[in-house]
Amino acid sequence: MTTLSDPPKEGFRLSMLLYDTRYRSGTIQVVALFCFMLLAAWLLNNTIQNLAALGKPIDFGFFSEPASYDINQRLLDYNSRDTHLRASFVGLLNTLVVAFLGCVTATVLGVVIGVLRLSPNWLVARLMTVYVEMFRNVPVLLWIVFIMAILIETLPSPRAFRGDDATASMMLGDSVAVTNRGVYIPEVLFSRSLGDLHLFGNSSLRFDVSLDLIAILIVLGAGLWVSRRIKHRADGIQEQTGTRPTTWYLRLGVVAVPLAILLIALGFHFGMPALKGFNFSGGTHLRNSLIALWLALSLYTAAFIAEIVRGGIMAISRGQTEAASALGLRPRRVMSLVILPQALRVIIPPLISNYLNLTKNSSLAIAVGYMDITGTLGGITMNQTGRELECVLLLMLVYLAISLTISAVMNWYNESVKLKER
Repeated sequence: MTTLSDPPKEGFRLSMLLYDTRYRSGTIQVVALFCFMLLAAWLLNNTIQNLAALGKPIDFGFFSEPASYDINQRLLDYNSRDTHLRASFVGLLNTLVVAFLGCVTATVLGVVIGVLRLSPNWLVARLMTVYVEMFRNVPVLLWIVFIMAILIETLPSPRAFRGDDATASMMLGDSVAVTNRGVYIPEVLFSRSLGDLHLFGNSSLRFDVSLDLIAILIVLGAGLWVSRRIKHRADGIQEQTGTRPTTWYLRLGVVAVPLAILLIALGFHFGMPALKGFNFSGGTHLRNSLIALWLALSLYTAAFIAEIVRGGIMAISRGQTEAASALGLRPRRVMSLVILPQALRVIIPPLISNYLNLTKNSSLAIAVGYMDITGTLGGITMNQTGRELECVLLLMLVYLAISLTISAVMNWYNESVKLKER
């Protein structure tokens, strides 16, 4: 209700955008954003005009031209007559492969080294300290080149495996050959294969998905789901009766037996590498460039992850360890069941940054001849076509998309493992 003592309501005036503290900060932000957009538009327009004056307007038509270069390590079928888009796609997959392998290996090594750094054994703790200081204080590029040199200079050549007086021999029952040209390992084959699912026709982004792999994943997923149901049932019986039924053989059986039956039906076997002519053939060939890059990135990043793990463990109160020990748990169980699960809350956020750094550091692959996305799109394709602006912008966009995807997945995992407050 309006009374005579109430002050009259003041209407909105334009001058309030500048002199009224309720609107002033918003006005300044809008003006700053407008100025930034004007500057960005001016730079973009200036770039387009200058490129047009040079006879190089922005054009992505070069992606349909033949690449005319080879890619030694690849997951998809590719030859030099394929397009630059196909070459960039193969390079992108190579980047994802080395990033995935590096993140997994670095995480395992980092967790082990970080735990061992806190070992009461003086020698073990000091050796882990030397490892951390040695790897994190030397540029990763030097480690990549150093490991590549070791692989080339110290491993035997394929001819060392030939003849009665061979100086080198294959490992693990003549199934693995380690040479200075790479490592040859058994290849998974199916004599009664279901075939492949061809996607995207004959386009440059075409790839095949193995129906055998899909069938294996479906059977394995169903087995794990049934195993999980058996575990939940055992948990319920334990809560009601206090006695937990023995279920490990049931859980193992529902996963292993259907999978074994499927593999037998598909004719699962290994294709072994064999020395023919001047080199090995058959099996899967992991080139030295991939192994050197993988090992260097993993060992280098593991040193940083070890420090993150050590810091996360030290952030947990010592009372947690003492309470778990008082319940009769052994030190190894205390670490795996009590300390590490709580330390994950501290470990995961900085771990995301190290995953991103490892992925971006994989762009150093060109130093050892590994053809990743930087070597294809940002290297040979850019030099052949002269489209440096388009290639660099796309390259930046690709790394941005990969990094944002890794961040989103790890943030989701962080949310799933953090403590739920009641």
